[in-house]
Amino acid sequence: MATIEKAVRQSVTLPAPIAKRVKALAKSRKVSSNRVLVDLVETGLRSKDEEKRRFFELAERLSSSTDAKEQQELKEQLARMTFGD
Repeated sequence: MATIEKAVRQSVTLPAPIAKRVKALAKSRKVSSNRVLVDLVETGLRSKDEEKRRFFELAERLSSSTDAKEQQELKEQLARMTFGD
């Protein structure tokens, strides 16, 4: 039996330029602005999960690496992920 997720109503204030882009995207896709927002939030959450997975993967590689050059490269990658370029 399929489970039905309960929707939760949220109020979100968007800056005008972003709201305009959302409306334009909704119009071009022929869906509601709400559908576009849900899709964008889902995509963003998946992206954050993937970023977290990648971070822990690099940290695991760093902890198991014995090559000094590889360790330095992994440290640099982790620093970029944490602090930006």
